Amino acid sequence: MQQFLILVIIWCVSNGLFAQDFQGVATYKTKRKIEVPLDSTQMTSEMHQRMIEMLKKQFEKTFVLSFNQQASIYKEDETLEAPRAGNMRMMFITTDGADVLYKDMKANRYTSQTEFFGKLFLVKDDLEKLDWTLENETKNIGKYTCYKATMKRVVDVVQGGISINGDKDLDAETDEAPQTREIMVTAWYTPQIPLNNGPARYYGLPGLILEVSDGEESILCSKIVLNPDKNINIKEPEKGKEVDQAEYEAIVEKKLEEERDRFSDVGHDDGERIEIRIGG
Repeated sequence: MQQFLILVIIWCVSNGLFAQDFQGVATYKTKRKIEVPLDSTQMTSEMHQRMIEMLKKQFEKTFVLSFNQQASIYKEDETLEAPRAGNMRMMFITTDGADVLYKDMKANRYTSQTEFFGKLFLVKDDLEKLDWTLENETKNIGKYTCYKATMKRVVDVVQGGISINGDKDLDAETDEAPQTREIMVTAWYTPQIPLNNGPARYYGLPGLILEVSDGEESILCSKIVLNPDKNINIKEPEKGKEVDQAEYEAIVEKKLEEERDRFSDVGHDDGERIEIRIGG
């Protein structure tokens, strides 16, 4: 009975801290393991190494999650210019990324505001259900006790490669069926911040997610400020052409095909275009 009473008291005190509306700001650092095979017919080993370092920098970013009990805004802390190497410019495009990501946890939906080729889009859709398994393992991240959660997901196997000015077709069709592989996603969440939220599109655990390992990508919380002096304004983005996720992905694919065709034209002189496919 004594143990039961102690647990009840701790639960009441912990929840009492968040009995009223609360808000906060969490800072996250992202990294990604980069593997792009070297093709000696396209670039030297020195150029390849420089390319890898530039890619690593592109994926080493800082993001800020501003949140309250019902919604959040997730965006890059500092927007950096796309990396260059001489007259080469690399452009990074992802269909699940966002300049600003708004999540409405109560309504179970998101709004992603993204600029793509000079046009602003508002991607609105339901949050994907994440099938987490709660584990017994714990660890500390900063001053917070975190618990482990895992889930499996199936992803397409993407072969890495580099194409310069379209001299290699990274989308060449084969007679083989698309290959897939299963990866394990690991998240660490803290019930000390009883919030069903996390970085990017990760959510769905009984506490704020502070760390995620998803295939080659990792996200780690480096700082948390709860109930800051300055009130946090969490407002859903409103500007942009409204589409759902499937429509946006179709728009991206169509535009990329147009760009590949444009750069494959003979006599194009806008400088070198480098397309990089990162294996996944």
